[in-house]
Amino acid sequence: MKAPKFTAPKAIETMTVRQARNEHARLATEIAEHDVRYHQQDAPTISDAEYDALRQRFNAIEAAFPDLAQEASPAHKVGAAPSEKFAKVRHVVPMLSLGNIFDVEEADEFVSRVKRFLGLPVDAPLAFTAEPKIDGLSISLRYQKGEFVQAATRGDGFEGEDVTANVRTIREIPARLQGDAPDTFEVRGEIYMTHKDFADLNKRQAEAGEKTFANPRNSAAGSLRQIDPANTAKRPLHFFAYAWGDMTTLPSETQMGMVAKFKSLGLPVNPLTVLCHSVQEMIAHYRLIESQRATLGYDIDGVVYKVDNLALRERLGFVSRSPRWAVAHKFPAERATTILRDIEIQVGRTGSLTPVAKLEPVTVGGVVVSNATLHNEDYIRGLGSRGEPIRNGVDIRVGDTVELQRAGDVIPQIVSVVLDKRPAHTKPYEFPQTCPACGSAAVRELDEKGVADSVRRCTGGLVCPAQAVERLKHFCSRNAMDIEGLGDKQIEFFYEKELIKTPADIFTLEKRDAESLTKIENFEGFGKTSVRNLFAAIEARRSIPVNRFIFALGIRHVGETNARRLARHFGTFEALRQTARAAGDENSEARAELNNIEGIGDVVAEAVADFFVEDHNEQVLDALLAQVTPEPMEAVKNDSPVAGKTIVFTGALERMTREEAKAQAERLGAKVAGSVSKKTDLLVAGPGAGSKLAKAQELGIETISEDEWFIRTGQN
Repeated sequence: MKAPKFTAPKAIETMTVRQARNEHARLATEIAEHDVRYHQQDAPTISDAEYDALRQRFNAIEAAFPDLAQEASPAHKVGAAPSEKFAKVRHVVPMLSLGNIFDVEEADEFVSRVKRFLGLPVDAPLAFTAEPKIDGLSISLRYQKGEFVQAATRGDGFEGEDVTANVRTIREIPARLQGDAPDTFEVRGEIYMTHKDFADLNKRQAEAGEKTFANPRNSAAGSLRQIDPANTAKRPLHFFAYAWGDMTTLPSETQMGMVAKFKSLGLPVNPLTVLCHSVQEMIAHYRLIESQRATLGYDIDGVVYKVDNLALRERLGFVSRSPRWAVAHKFPAERATTILRDIEIQVGRTGSLTPVAKLEPVTVGGVVVSNATLHNEDYIRGLGSRGEPIRNGVDIRVGDTVELQRAGDVIPQIVSVVLDKRPAHTKPYEFPQTCPACGSAAVRELDEKGVADSVRRCTGGLVCPAQAVERLKHFCSRNAMDIEGLGDKQIEFFYEKELIKTPADIFTLEKRDAESLTKIENFEGFGKTSVRNLFAAIEARRSIPVNRFIFALGIRHVGETNARRLARHFGTFEALRQTARAAGDENSEARAELNNIEGIGDVVAEAVADFFVEDHNEQVLDALLAQVTPEPMEAVKNDSPVAGKTIVFTGALERMTREEAKAQAERLGAKVAGSVSKKTDLLVAGPGAGSKLAKAQELGIETISEDEWFIRTGQN
């Protein structure tokens, strides 16, 4: 095979639409894979900084090519699905996450972006709050008529775990609020553990011969998720309130007013929360908190800025996975030096070969680490994502003394090599050209310009045992089928014992076990109770929402969001399957239908078609569908008069900015298009409307004014 040409990726401003679409889809898939490793497998292979860089590139492409903004959206996810160990709680108001910034310039741009969206002058006064970003576990507390009635974790942002009994043991959280509060009062904040309490707990755990925790956050999360509340009561947990969800009425018109109300009701709030009236004041408070970080007694990883005025926040709304009105300004990473003992190649479920550094254990930011990401072979060679030299072009070798960087990561990254300490016998690392799991060729795909993908992938596909195991892990994972008791170790065990080779084997396991002389309960690590619980968990998943079923199949480029889009469009799995089969023909109506689904596009459509036309996959699906029933996805409730309609805004809008108009329409369930076509349902025309208005009149499309828009949508 011809050696790939290592060319720096094109600058975004010079990209064609096709190039942007391809890189956008690739980045979304890569982000989704890292999300799985971090949230589901507890085995991340890149650092926070590298992960953030992927998201920044992804977001920059979306900003330059807005039509891609809904495509390949595995990157737009929040948290992980709730555990089956606890009852589930549906959040009335979703618990979403925050976007991140990393320097002063980005903070200034955040403020400018908010003002642009609101149509405010650059020098217009606008207040923001600044508060420490607590590194703990997000929690939502519900009070009814002042009485504490329920606590729920974030979960996937829409559904969390009911941990009410455990939260009742936390002394700082009042069973009854002090003073007057709305009848329904849902306060949100962070459960955390102090450094002293963490050290004392680990000391007790070690003395008792029990598991110790890696850091205070893991300790807090594990403590809150104890099945027996009595165990939680023994753990010293704390709470800070800083946000809210469902409320009968809001007791204040500002963030600072809400925080003051929390405090008056007996809820603990962070004393370092302040009101700022400029970017300079925001950065000054960031620097102050950063200087005090080591003496606070609890972990923080940045400062959160929020628009103070709640009415303005309502106008700003949300974009994708985070609010427009808030952002987290992260602290710089922490560093340490150690020795690289080996480089291990891990094979992912899509065949990606990922190098991981095996290190002499070292403490970084209070956490002992022994692994670090090496990302890909170019990173090892000293090349960045655009082919540019990194670390001054110095490669990484086994035996090197390396500097690590950690910013809240489970696995940090190597940022430099101490050349003065490089042993004389070291040689450049040779990245494997074959898959270590199956021996198949491992290649780097080339795009139409001959540029090599940064990731080398195994071509073994369905014959590769590493991919088979990883696909099964994905199938059973929390955000997919969510089969309690079938974690990574259990999947590996059953695969090695040849008891589970395909997804369908999971659902015949109990029957085969009953007929076998070698019972699972007799294997080490199992017992009658654990096996009974496993079979019950499998049985509970014989019926599953169709969007989760689609996601569980592990189709390339189909993350949770795209699975949800496909489920909503087709309604049933069989309808999707029939269309996708026919979509094998690129020129077919079926392929066009897939392409035209909002947010899908041709890259995802091709991946879906390729999956369903593959005979082997069809056989696997037939066997699986004989055991599992994908239930139609719950319909989205949207009674807006413009729900489902395609809207075009044109001319000068006087009551809102164009960006605000688009956001408002999308919140009402409409799709906003940039041009008029036969698919346009409604044109909103302001003064100065030109060619778009003329074309709408030519096509007979209904046209209304901006004032009529507000009347029709009930926004007056």
